[in-house]
Amino acid sequence: MGALMRAHDWSTTTIGVREQWPPSFVTLVRIMLNSRQPMFIAWGSDRTLVYNDSYAPMLGSRHPSALGRPFFETWPEVRDEVGALMDQVFAGDPVHMDDLQLTLHRNGYPEETHFAFSYTPVSGDDGVVEGLFCACTETTRQILVERRSLSERQRQRSLLQQMPGFVAVLRDPDHVFEYVNDAYVTITGRRDYLGRGVREVFPELMGQGFFELLDRVYATGEAYTASTLPIRFAGEDNDRFINFIYQPIRDDAGAVTGIFAGGYEVTDQVRSRAALADSESRYRTLFESIDVGFCIIDMRFDDAGRATDYRIVEANPAFERQTGADVVGRWVSEFAPDLEPYWFDLYGRVARTGEPAHCENKADVFGRWFDVRALRVGDPLDRRVAILFSDISERKRMEEALRVMNATLERQVSERTAERNFLATIVERTDIMVMAADLDYTILAINKANADEFERIYGVRPKVGDNMLDLLADQPEHQAQVRASWARGLAGEERTIVEDFGDPARVRPYYEISFRTLRDERGGRIGCYQFVTDVTERLRAQAELAQAQEALRQSQKMEAVGQLTGGLAHDFNNLLAGISGSLELMQTRMSQGRMGDLDRYMTVAQGAAKRAAALTHRLLAFSRRQTLDPKPTNVNRLIADMAELVRRTVGPAIHLEVFGLAGVWPALIDPGQLENALLNLCINARDAMPDGGRITIETANKWMDDAGARKHDLPPGQYLSVCVTDTGTGMSADLMTKVFEPFFTTKPLGEGTGLGLSMVYGFARQSGGQVRLHSEVGEGTTVCLYLPRHYGEADEVEGMHRLAEAERAGQGETVLIVDDEPSVRMLVTEVLEDLGYTAIEAADSVAGLKVLQSDVRIDLLVTDVGLPGGMNGRQMADAGRERRPDLKVLFITGYAENAVLGNGYLQPGMQVLTKPFVLETLAARIKEMTKAFQ
Repeated sequence: MGALMRAHDWSTTTIGVREQWPPSFVTLVRIMLNSRQPMFIAWGSDRTLVYNDSYAPMLGSRHPSALGRPFFETWPEVRDEVGALMDQVFAGDPVHMDDLQLTLHRNGYPEETHFAFSYTPVSGDDGVVEGLFCACTETTRQILVERRSLSERQRQRSLLQQMPGFVAVLRDPDHVFEYVNDAYVTITGRRDYLGRGVREVFPELMGQGFFELLDRVYATGEAYTASTLPIRFAGEDNDRFINFIYQPIRDDAGAVTGIFAGGYEVTDQVRSRAALADSESRYRTLFESIDVGFCIIDMRFDDAGRATDYRIVEANPAFERQTGADVVGRWVSEFAPDLEPYWFDLYGRVARTGEPAHCENKADVFGRWFDVRALRVGDPLDRRVAILFSDISERKRMEEALRVMNATLERQVSERTAERNFLATIVERTDIMVMAADLDYTILAINKANADEFERIYGVRPKVGDNMLDLLADQPEHQAQVRASWARGLAGEERTIVEDFGDPARVRPYYEISFRTLRDERGGRIGCYQFVTDVTERLRAQAELAQAQEALRQSQKMEAVGQLTGGLAHDFNNLLAGISGSLELMQTRMSQGRMGDLDRYMTVAQGAAKRAAALTHRLLAFSRRQTLDPKPTNVNRLIADMAELVRRTVGPAIHLEVFGLAGVWPALIDPGQLENALLNLCINARDAMPDGGRITIETANKWMDDAGARKHDLPPGQYLSVCVTDTGTGMSADLMTKVFEPFFTTKPLGEGTGLGLSMVYGFARQSGGQVRLHSEVGEGTTVCLYLPRHYGEADEVEGMHRLAEAERAGQGETVLIVDDEPSVRMLVTEVLEDLGYTAIEAADSVAGLKVLQSDVRIDLLVTDVGLPGGMNGRQMADAGRERRPDLKVLFITGYAENAVLGNGYLQPGMQVLTKPFVLETLAARIKEMTKAFQ
């Protein structure tokens, strides 16, 4: 390399001509050229390559052209692996690697190579790194040899691991575990093996001889093989058995360095052989001692394939006792020449076909009956048959004697049961269905009528010996009904029931069934029997009678309705007479100029009108179509405000107590209707206490869970309860079922309409609640209203203002009145104009909607619900709100339009006023709803 370097033109490189080489560089070059260690120098910014003779072989075909060229022009394929390392060295940090794998193309093809090297930075006089000095060694050959060696060792271990037998490799005189396969761990258990001596791993094997054997094999170098050697591990009660070999492992010099231990566990085989020997011993004992005869025979056949003789190969003592001959090794023709051909044919067929045979037959030659079982054994070509037989001669004699006895008994029974047959005939021919069954539902007796009916309704005909439940196995619903019906009778309960049975697709009649217990001669219960009568027609007649009675009750109810309507007509005529008479007198007095009498007549007319309104409200509440005006209401305050009214109504003989729960929830109800309902309940309570007593009104909060809600017929949730309790006469259970029926009353004719409690019930249900009643005769009655809780604050009830005192309109607000009744429009218009409002009238929904869709100012819409023109009042208001979303609406109604209004639940800015109404109330409501515009 020295000659090559001297001949090289260095002026074309970044190193420059030799005369200008830095001293540090020259020193490195001399050291490198004189070293036998492969070395190179990468100098300057392009890493110009300079190397020695030992490095040249690593370049392959790239030598000598690599001399003086940039490093990565010579080795472009290693830029990714080496580039960063060189950059690190030129930054001043040395690099050392024991194994760097590179793929080089130094000989024209890619080859895997490995190097161990160190990169040392070389600095100039100014301390700046000018180059890199590398001492390296190619380790490719060693790495590949080690890899192949490792691969071979892994292959060998894989083979050992896959071996079905156990394998362990032990090293050194202490027999230290170097390797165990999975089979070894399976047999010996999971332990810490590797790196530990066998005596440390298996202390329990001390004294069992294994350690001594290992020591001998290691010392002598002679292998040891063992078969079915017992071994016992820690925690085990029984020995195991293994076949194994200890094979010495030698080094290249032949010295023993370890032991290979391998083998198999043969515990199951050892135990199987022991069990077989034990079984054979037991078989021989059994063979010798049983009373059943046993022998094995070899069959002889002629040329036609017919069995002609057989020889006794083996026989137990019982065989010889039963045949009375010493037979082993002899042909049967020798000791029983007259044996019937039947036996040869039987055994010959078993020997030929291999089909076992069983028979009972008599061998006349021995004078005995035998129960014989024969089967082929061994190789079929040997035609060998094993025979088991028992002497049944005594049993046959007893059977014959029994047959004679039975014949005599049957004759006697036949004579003695003639009378019973006569009775059975009567039972069989009766129309009453009869059946008897044991405790397992098995039919003991059944007559024709019962069997016919069973088949008619279930489609299957029963007979004695059938199990009823099995007959209905494919009809589970009917099976369950039959089981339930018979179960109580079979349990000993004697009873009579009426029930329907059968498939509705076929027929399902009603039966009257009587069950009676069936007992044996000692009185023990063995089943039951039934008598069944079809009562379908009888029940149908009873149903028709009940239907006729119900029709009669409906007729009586309609009579009560007629009585009620007559009474209502009478009441309304009286009220109308008061109203019309007062109006006529007012007209007369006005023509006479007697204005001072007008107030008296107006008071009479208004009183009659209010009584008529109250009567219509009660009728609407009874029908549950009352138009409610629900408000969030403080029920405690409402009861407190009306307590004095109740006291005056019930009179001084009745003591009133009010218990209002502190913190009682508000309820969303029509407060006027609740007042009416409570007053009705208090009046009923008063009438139930003619001699005086106590009425208690009590409020409470109630939480209804699923069970409580189902009991009260309500959705689960929170409710306010209002209960009215009296100490009166109370009611019977029969009366309590009728009290909420319309027109029902316990008062004398003419003293009650029967609508009071119906109105209470209608109000509660219409409000989303419920009414419950509890009463005991002589103790008193409690009626509770359950009203849904309102989540919010209760409204405060303002007092009534007189029309003359009503506040006037402040800014000339405009109110649209829509009603098809001219008199109503006139009255509302008069009230509005007196209060300073501008009133616009419309007679139907078409005219009203035109106004709402115009540009006219409308501050409030007052409309009837039932209107002509194709739309009702609610629909007209909703259409108007499409153009005027903030429109206030007051519905005035005197009929059952509650559903039209949303069942009492209105949108914001909507209210309802029920006809007839007091004009002061109308004025106050209008002023309240237009207040937002002032």
